[in-house]
Amino acid sequence: MAKAYWIARIDVHNMDGYKEYVAQNGAVFHQYGGRFLVRGGQYETKEGSSRSRNVVIEFKDYATALACYNSPEYQRLVAMRAPHSEGDLVIIDGYDGPQP
Repeated sequence: MAKAYWIARIDVHNMDGYKEYVAQNGAVFHQYGGRFLVRGGQYETKEGSSRSRNVVIEFKDYATALACYNSPEYQRLVAMRAPHSEGDLVIIDGYDGPQP
């Protein structure tokens, strides 16, 4: 079974307000087995547009990734984060097939 991922690109407009979201999100991700693969860090945009912050979180499967996002615990954090940032979030199945 393929793993699944959250791929988020965020622009933070108020870092002081956003910090509380960051401080609390780890407990929710831990509850659903989420593991940060990318959390901010250095990047260089080679094609298309970008945002100031990039995050990739790995989950054991697609159902778990969706359950985490739809959980009341995470939806509370979405409401906390929303006034301080805007972004894009994709929840996507990983690829578990043959490699070229």
